[in-house]
Amino acid sequence: MTARTCLRWPQQILRQPAADVSEITDEIRAIWADMVDTMEAMPGYGLAAVQIGVPLRLAVVDCSEKRGQAVLMANPEVLHASVKLREHEEASPNLPGTSAVIARPRAVTVRFMNAEGAVEERDFVDLWATSVQHQIDHLAGKMYFDRLSRLKREMFLKRAKKEGLL
Repeated sequence: MTARTCLRWPQQILRQPAADVSEITDEIRAIWADMVDTMEAMPGYGLAAVQIGVPLRLAVVDCSEKRGQAVLMANPEVLHASVKLREHEEASPNLPGTSAVIARPRAVTVRFMNAEGAVEERDFVDLWATSVQHQIDHLAGKMYFDRLSRLKREMFLKRAKKEGLL
């Protein structure tokens, strides 16, 4: 398929919750294929459809060492999250040149519609869990730096503006 261009923050679509997907169609599969190509071209561990301007609750995640193991998800939602947190430096192609250390649950159970249209529940741990949660945030209209304290977020955005990234 095709690697697409990621939108630049603060475009409005990145701040709006995406719409649910009612069924898996050839059009949805084509969007997923473009998302995987876009994720691989970055390179990154995941991508939400809103990041490329598609306002649907679609996400792809691939944290495998060899790659080519992307999990395709429609309407992903966290059912259970571990109490134990894991810190990871997160970034986004929507605001390139920036990153921040974010603490998220180390493990999550996620329910989603898979490429066959079946509802699936899957456990994700470590980097996989971080990436899945990061994509679910995008689908809810949130960026990773929204998880910082108000003061840290203000400093983060001020620094990004000073460096000409905003």
